[in-house]
Amino acid sequence: MQVTETLNEGLKRGYNIVVTADELDAKVNEKLTEAAPEIEMKGFRKGKVPMALLKKQFGDRLMGEAMQESVDGAMSKHFEDSGDRPAMQPDVKMTNEDWKAGDDVEVAMTYEALPEIPDVDYKKLKLERMVVPADEKAVQEALDNLAKNAQNFEDRKKGSKAKDGDQVVIDFVGTVDGEEFEGGAAEDFPLTLGSGQFIPGFEEQLVGVKVGDEKSVEVTFPEEYGNADLAGKPAVFAVTVKGVKEPKAAEIDDEMAKKFGADDLAALKSQISEQIEGEYGNASRAIMKRALLDQLDDLVKFELPPSLVDAEAGQIAHQLWHEENPDVEGHDHDKIEPTDEHKTLAERRVRLGLLLAEIGRKAEVEVTDAEMTQAVMNQARQYPGQERQFFEFVQQNPQMRQQIQAPLFEDKVVDHIFEQAEVKEKKATKAALEKAIEALEDE
Repeated sequence: MQVTETLNEGLKRGYNIVVTADELDAKVNEKLTEAAPEIEMKGFRKGKVPMALLKKQFGDRLMGEAMQESVDGAMSKHFEDSGDRPAMQPDVKMTNEDWKAGDDVEVAMTYEALPEIPDVDYKKLKLERMVVPADEKAVQEALDNLAKNAQNFEDRKKGSKAKDGDQVVIDFVGTVDGEEFEGGAAEDFPLTLGSGQFIPGFEEQLVGVKVGDEKSVEVTFPEEYGNADLAGKPAVFAVTVKGVKEPKAAEIDDEMAKKFGADDLAALKSQISEQIEGEYGNASRAIMKRALLDQLDDLVKFELPPSLVDAEAGQIAHQLWHEENPDVEGHDHDKIEPTDEHKTLAERRVRLGLLLAEIGRKAEVEVTDAEMTQAVMNQARQYPGQERQFFEFVQQNPQMRQQIQAPLFEDKVVDHIFEQAEVKEKKATKAALEKAIEALEDE
């Protein structure tokens, strides 16, 4: 087998690979020898079929396998010996297309090698971590929201009219074309006005009713209504109002705390404080990560594989175009040409992606099975009732697994760098933290 270099410009590499006819023949014979003990053929005992007959019967089919394995082996040995790592899948083409049995196989292989990535001088990385405590005001706002969620309804003063947000207790009977329909009647039904629990137009017509009122509510079932017999049809509901109640926030006390799983109000406040500070910590980490990436982008420079940059620029341009044209769901549109701005952003992403990957490789950073499983579980919760199908889809889809694993790996590498860099903590206010987050989103 011969491997001859044909191109070496920047990161571009080209090689001519020749697998001799004798090597191919030896490979075929090797495969036949391995299979011979299990082959049966009419007129011969199992494992006793002559090699010449086996070659005549199976040689052509095994030749293709031998050619593929030989070329793959030559490529693997080349990358092992040279230390090159291709940026993308190498382009491999057979150059003697008029090949016939007994000829050598000639293959041209071209690729872009990943560049040599310099080590990072972590001492030059100066970072700042914003530390924001959960003040009493933030805790009280959270308690007030919990109290609203745990609200009760109390009877309004006799003769009061129902307002949006009130709860009305009603009896109702619905008819379509004068006939009652299944599921269209109930007694003592508590309905919160404005909740959207009933079909459009129903709740709005009950705003202003009083206890004792009888009202005819006229609505039309939506065209996409689940019951095909009712979809798109007008209906009339005879409604009797039996109660009008106003919302009352729950008392912020030990009893309310127990409703949310805490032992008492003090324990609930402590839980809320920890949760708020956790949210602040996540926001602070995002700000520090952006600062880190900006510093790395300025600090470390190396040649980038054009194919990776072009692919990333194309993806950025395509994604932004769809964001600007949300009505276009498919991809059967004209080709989106990347701009200089797209290419600049692509260069940054490729540079940082390669750098973080190299740092992670040298530091032996790995995403554990437990971390991967937890990440899949978190995403599966977005599909209630279909969690198992989502798990199976991820297991059978390598690309999906890579999409889930990539950000986990990146975050672990970033945490590794945080440990090496000089990080100073700075006390800050919630307002300052929010302003810093807004600045990130605007970039």
